[in-house]
Amino acid sequence: MMDKRKIRNTIDLILSMIRYNFRIIFAGRFIWFLLAALAFYVFISIMGVINGELPDEEFIYGILMFPAILLIFYPMTFGIQNDVDAGILEILFGIPDYRYKVWLVRLVLVFVLVSIILAGFAVLSYIFLAPVSVVEMTWQIMFPVFFLGSMAFMFSTIIKNGNGTAVVMVILGVVALFLSDTLERTMWNIFLNPFNVPRNMNELVWEGIAIKNRIFLFTGALVFLLYGLFNLQKREKFI
Repeated sequence: MMDKRKIRNTIDLILSMIRYNFRIIFAGRFIWFLLAALAFYVFISIMGVINGELPDEEFIYGILMFPAILLIFYPMTFGIQNDVDAGILEILFGIPDYRYKVWLVRLVLVFVLVSIILAGFAVLSYIFLAPVSVVEMTWQIMFPVFFLGSMAFMFSTIIKNGNGTAVVMVILGVVALFLSDTLERTMWNIFLNPFNVPRNMNELVWEGIAIKNRIFLFTGALVFLLYGLFNLQKREKFI
């Protein structure tokens, strides 16, 4: 009986912690980014079909990319700012191993939530556009999401202002888009579409490039993440 009660209390505590962290991270504004992401997804899908695009895996990956960026943009860019606005940053810095017990948990929660939402978009694509693999599509989209989200988190710990971080990320995003054509067939393209096999290129060669690209994105994201967490140990720069 006591074991069941302890398990129930532990579950309730975990759920309360998750709800509290989401409330702080998203600050009541995430719903607007979610609605915007859904609106962009529907609009791009309809326009693509009207323009005669073939609704295959390549097309679906492309229409999911921008909504994915919107979903990760707010929580990672304004996360530190939301802590400051909520007046809890001083309290959080008083917790031992702050970066591991608080923000690392939050980052995991954000990425898990975004992946679930993207899986929902992939299900919509499966129903209304083409029978794609929901798991594979979500998995592939999460690589650039993890990379860009970690980068935004890192810059938020350096700039310490949500609006300033947003400006930097928009500028870097525009630069990356301009470079995507030049880097289209290389592993360095952040927006590489693994389902878009270039003409006159062997599929096995392209698969190798795509795998190297995913390794590059994942490694870069880990570096950004660790650097951002390291910055959060410098209490005097935030208080």
